[in-house]
Amino acid sequence: MQGLSTRTTGRSATPNRGGSGPLASAGPVLTWDGRRLVSNRRSAGHQIALSFDDGPDPRWTPRIAATLRRLGVPATFFVVGSEVARHPDVIRSLHRQGFELGNHTFTHTDLAAVPDWERSLQIALTESAVAGAVGVRPRLMRPPYSSVPAAVNDSQERALAHLARRGYAIALSNLDGEDWRRQGAASIARAITPPGPEGGIVLLHDGGGDRSQTVAALERAVPALQARGFRFVTVSELGGIPNGQAEVKADDWAHARGRLLLGTLAVARWTTTGLGLLLIFVTALFGARIVLLFGFARRHVRAVRNRPEEEPLSQGVSVIVPAFNEAVGIERAVRSLAASEHPDFEVIVVDDGSTDGTADIVERLNLPRVSVIRQPNGGKPSALNRGLAAAHHDAIVMVDGDTVFEPETITRLVQPLRDPEVGAVSGNTKVGNRRGLIGRWQHIEYVMGFNLDRRLYDQLQCMPTVPGAAGAFRRRALEDIGGISGATLAEDTDMTIAIGRAGWRVVYAGDARAWTEAPSTIRELWRQRFRWSYGTLQAVWKHRSALWSRGEGRIGRRGLPYLLLFQIALPIFAPMIDVFSVYGLVFLDPVAILGFWVTFTALQLALGWYAFRLDGESPRSLWAMPLQQFVYRQLMYLVVVESLLSAVRGTRTRWRSIPRSGEVKVAN
Repeated sequence: MQGLSTRTTGRSATPNRGGSGPLASAGPVLTWDGRRLVSNRRSAGHQIALSFDDGPDPRWTPRIAATLRRLGVPATFFVVGSEVARHPDVIRSLHRQGFELGNHTFTHTDLAAVPDWERSLQIALTESAVAGAVGVRPRLMRPPYSSVPAAVNDSQERALAHLARRGYAIALSNLDGEDWRRQGAASIARAITPPGPEGGIVLLHDGGGDRSQTVAALERAVPALQARGFRFVTVSELGGIPNGQAEVKADDWAHARGRLLLGTLAVARWTTTGLGLLLIFVTALFGARIVLLFGFARRHVRAVRNRPEEEPLSQGVSVIVPAFNEAVGIERAVRSLAASEHPDFEVIVVDDGSTDGTADIVERLNLPRVSVIRQPNGGKPSALNRGLAAAHHDAIVMVDGDTVFEPETITRLVQPLRDPEVGAVSGNTKVGNRRGLIGRWQHIEYVMGFNLDRRLYDQLQCMPTVPGAAGAFRRRALEDIGGISGATLAEDTDMTIAIGRAGWRVVYAGDARAWTEAPSTIRELWRQRFRWSYGTLQAVWKHRSALWSRGEGRIGRRGLPYLLLFQIALPIFAPMIDVFSVYGLVFLDPVAILGFWVTFTALQLALGWYAFRLDGESPRSLWAMPLQQFVYRQLMYLVVVESLLSAVRGTRTRWRSIPRSGEVKVAN
């Protein structure tokens, strides 16, 4: 609505003054006599009707009206409907002061260049806008880019006849008031004497630009013409249109319909203004995130490069694998863990009430250091706590049942626990099924989204999430937070924030790689991301007091604000960029909009190339990123929006496994 009513409004223009068309002998006011356009011959000479087009304008229309009232002359204002919708108070003021109102279409369009239905719509919308503002329906009509009658060509004459048949009086002009600013009073009088048997309609403008010269011309010309015997009248009086027929009182329905139109357009203006401010906010967030990720990734690289080499941590490690209906991938996952190069470890598979024989598969493997615990279905946190209670070592690694470890992953994952201040370590989770487009998009997201974020968090010492697919924990840190809570769907985020609030450091081990199976269908992806997003909202709400508590460490001052801004606020408001892109392509300069999109995509590609280089990945997958902007990104935004709405409604949900295919490929 806002685009149609503002961005399609035509510009003011000087009308054509020459020609010898089908209306060459007609006067300036035309009506329909049942067969053709005719002009009334009732008015006398030496009458001048001042008319103003393209308003109302909030600055110039009141100044012109004040000048006219001071000079004591009437006038007719042919208003553009879209301007009436923007400035209804101005047209109300004109109506109260007794000025006559006419119809100048809704968007100042060339009526001869549009089909009949659009022509009718242009007039009807303006009529409704005026009815909504002042309670009358103007029956005088001036087409934009109107000419003297002699200059009207055949197609214009047909357009005017179409409107005249519907009862409108067509007001053209035969005197160009825009020339007044270049002439003295005597020259003006000579130029328009005599104005003809039907008098003269002067065409001026009160909208469409700087109208200071129009005000000055009125000040000069009106007194001079009055002194020479000219009388100023309205267009309807000049055209012999009886009182009450130029402006018809709107009935209740027409008035209500007009008020509804004005209200709708007002809401459209407020909405687009608000969306414009949101667009600035979202663009700033995007830019800030790119700068932050790039800057802190560089700092993280330097920090890792300058870190002194240490002997691998050789202490015992307990690996806990919570599993619910993981029959498809559990064998490969457990075999990869059992093949670890770490000298001392145990693998505890906690079967959480599976119905597909997950526990039986693990038991049949009969692998050394691997044990199985069965329990009724209680959810992932319950399974993790059961495994923690059975673990024999102080270094705890938690692994999802679909995740494949490399032989050195456990050692690299627990290595940072040598530092007594470190309570948890995040591994580098990789997408193992990248062949399809959905898998490739998730691969890009993991590398340039999650892993770049973790490098930033590591540098700021405010890691909010150790992923469930690959994370190491110090037993004492888990005991400090009372074990793994089931209060949220994102138990990994919940316990990581809690560990940070307890004063422990949480770090990122980028060389500890774990290969996980990403959802392979849109339905499965939606389910997974909804759980993540909803759980993150729950975790942030649960730990909201850390945002303003000084004793909670960096997680409250840095981690949670970053999470709120870039993982909640940004996805909620980011669709505004897409909305405004469509709006801009339709109503603004499409080249500028495409340039903005190309620049944004280029920055994303540059960041992606850098992230892939840091992770040792081939950048060839980045060809799918531009496509990702059109589908995948919007899907992730909608997931966050649905999660927020579900949180507001208080919807309850639970941990559910996602169907697996077992197609996890470990890249070398």
